[in-house]
Amino acid sequence: MTKVQLQETEHATPTESIRIGVYVCHCGLNIAGSVDCEAVAKFAATLPYVVVSKDYRYTCSEPGQELIRSDIKEYKLNRVVVASCSPRLHEPTFRRVCEDAGLNKYLFEMANIREHCSWVHLHDRESATEKAEDLVRMAVARAALLEPEEENTVPITRKALVIGGGVAGIQAALDLADTGYHVYLVERDPSIGGRMAQLDKTFPTMDCSICILAPKMADAGRHPNIELLTNSEVQEVKGYIGNFKAKVMKKPRYVTDECTACGDCVPVCSVTVPNEFDVGLSTRHGIYIPFPQAVPSTYIVDRELCLNKENIIVCDKCIKACERQAIDFEMKPEILELEVGTIVVATGADVFDPASLVEYGYTKFPNVITSLEFERLINAGGPSGGHIIRPSDMKIPETVAFIQCVGSRSERGHLYCSNVCCMNTIKDSLLIKEHWPETKIYVFYLDIRAYGKGFEDLYKRAKKEGVLFIRGLPAEVIEDRKTRNLWLIGENTLQQELYRINAEMAILSIGIEPRKDSAVIQRLLTLSRTQDGFFMEAHPKLRPVDAPTGGIFLAGCAESPKDIKDSVTQASAAAARASILMAKGKVTVEAITPRLIEENCTVCGLCARVCPYNAIIFDKEAKRVEFIEAACGGCGTCAAECPFDAIKMRHFTDEQIFAQIDAATQLDAEKKIIAFCCNWCSYAGADFAGVSRMQYPTNVRIIRTMCSGRVAPKFVEYAFARGAAAVLVSGCHIGDCHYINANYQTLKRVEKLWKKMERLELNKDRLQLEWINASEGERLASKIREMQAIVGSVSAEEIENSKKMMRKG
Repeated sequence: MTKVQLQETEHATPTESIRIGVYVCHCGLNIAGSVDCEAVAKFAATLPYVVVSKDYRYTCSEPGQELIRSDIKEYKLNRVVVASCSPRLHEPTFRRVCEDAGLNKYLFEMANIREHCSWVHLHDRESATEKAEDLVRMAVARAALLEPEEENTVPITRKALVIGGGVAGIQAALDLADTGYHVYLVERDPSIGGRMAQLDKTFPTMDCSICILAPKMADAGRHPNIELLTNSEVQEVKGYIGNFKAKVMKKPRYVTDECTACGDCVPVCSVTVPNEFDVGLSTRHGIYIPFPQAVPSTYIVDRELCLNKENIIVCDKCIKACERQAIDFEMKPEILELEVGTIVVATGADVFDPASLVEYGYTKFPNVITSLEFERLINAGGPSGGHIIRPSDMKIPETVAFIQCVGSRSERGHLYCSNVCCMNTIKDSLLIKEHWPETKIYVFYLDIRAYGKGFEDLYKRAKKEGVLFIRGLPAEVIEDRKTRNLWLIGENTLQQELYRINAEMAILSIGIEPRKDSAVIQRLLTLSRTQDGFFMEAHPKLRPVDAPTGGIFLAGCAESPKDIKDSVTQASAAAARASILMAKGKVTVEAITPRLIEENCTVCGLCARVCPYNAIIFDKEAKRVEFIEAACGGCGTCAAECPFDAIKMRHFTDEQIFAQIDAATQLDAEKKIIAFCCNWCSYAGADFAGVSRMQYPTNVRIIRTMCSGRVAPKFVEYAFARGAAAVLVSGCHIGDCHYINANYQTLKRVEKLWKKMERLELNKDRLQLEWINASEGERLASKIREMQAIVGSVSAEEIENSKKMMRKG
């Protein structure tokens, strides 16, 4: 441990006696990684402002936290740096430790030497340790310029919006309503219920699906705290945590609340179309109720099919048939403006369309059906009255084949496992055996995944009942033109022999996929999506139902494929998280918002034009610029746009970023890549690369910003002026920005920098722009490997030229 006198930096001079404590954590670094933590701790002791430096096995444990608390008091520390895992994981933990010891939490900094160093450089201990030392140097340089910050509080609207009326949305709405909060439950279909309403039975208990669901639907429909908005869509969401303003378009049903669901209007309607609820296996009329247990139990007119068009009544049969005079073709769409404090996203999922897998003959051979179509056939309220019949001749099949993983675990569908298909097939096979015990059933599978409570027992029961499980999916399904039977041809990989099996019906166990309108919800709520297309949670272990956007929570299959039990569990968890937030009555705004330096401001208005939240009031006549802190997301785009240095971003100041660049380029700058990564996507992607042990070169140094829009051209120019070989600017994909559209400004600025480099006759390939989301760790690793080749091609003369030219501007 050493004490070092204050040193001035090029961009800022600390104005107080800085006393920094550095703590290097061994967790996942020495044994599972490649960094010499003891060497890093000794190195940290030599850095400016560091008065104590220690290495400890588990710094996040209670003894480790107590070590920091006691050192803050003993050594009078006014800054703390922990070198360990990602700040996205344990920054809140160590911030609380600092607060417990009386230190402002914004005087804490983390160096990510696990996910960004040790785990991605497993086979080069020496270089990984050198990089870890650099990362600690960067963290200390930034910590020396940190300032104490105070967070403002804003009141929370104690109302919730639940988007999606499936079982997850219903459960979340009921839990919130029972807690005492007013809930708006928005469902785009005419009835709540979702996919679960289409199922016959549920696994592993084999309970009647609608028997379980219908009471919950009824409870939601009549709960005094739930305002049910069916046949409605969210069109716009503005605001921030605790204070969202949503616009919902409520489409007319053309049937009023006077409807008693008698059904007299249906027989007289001359329009018939395939019934969506029965997956096209039956028909419905132009006026209809989705299913008998629908909530609300009010009929609806499908105006796209109805003969009556706007202002023109050519058919009045249903109007005459309705004794209650409940049909009103004058009804208009309504735009409802809702103010809520929290939002639960429970939009559900779609099912895979197997028509693209031509080898299975779906839509070509009538006796090849999907598992969802089977659910409607086997259901007593379905089109066949609960009889499993062959579409070709309406006979009950004596031999049935189930084909697993259709659309899942395949490059021709989706790479992920859909979670429910194995158990759903086992349940369906038992249903067939229950009604027709003599039916011969084959299940062709890759792996049977019976992982849940009671799942293995159900699997064993199916085998005991005589269901034959064959490992190996059919390569082809061929139809016998005379009998319309099917030949399934493939290889049994356990017995290592070919099979050719005849079945009278084949059922494709189709997987789950993200809803087609997920991109719309993503844009409205500024959410992130995984590589698979499902909505991404803030942290898979610590905040599994929180969205990255504060005040928004995820439930059900919108987040990932899951069964009914897990959907309900997650819905209750999301409701609990939303309730905790609303129970507080107020929320603190993180102190990462901008401050105006009035003497530098020329009231040009550039900042207001690029703000994605419209959080800047610009009045040219009054020569006034004002920031609405509660509406600000803290992206920093305004500060990067300001050409007069009139905006200071709290906790992510220009000086702090310059200090990190200084520290990163202090040694061997000509070999290094400086990467600016946005907190929500590309930095998280780098974390994912670490967790997945994706290996890439050791010469990259990552600087975290809240948004790629914070990366001002002067940061890139300064990195080159310091001799950096290459610079990477990375952030969310265009159209997928956590800060709405701030990354459009990133693109514009980088394009201008490329033009400038061309004008200065510098190799513009040294500046790379890459869009990387939180699940694309391999994309980041590949980009760094690609840039390593560029670094190797940059000559010493090129480095010197860029130093001179970028300094001149």
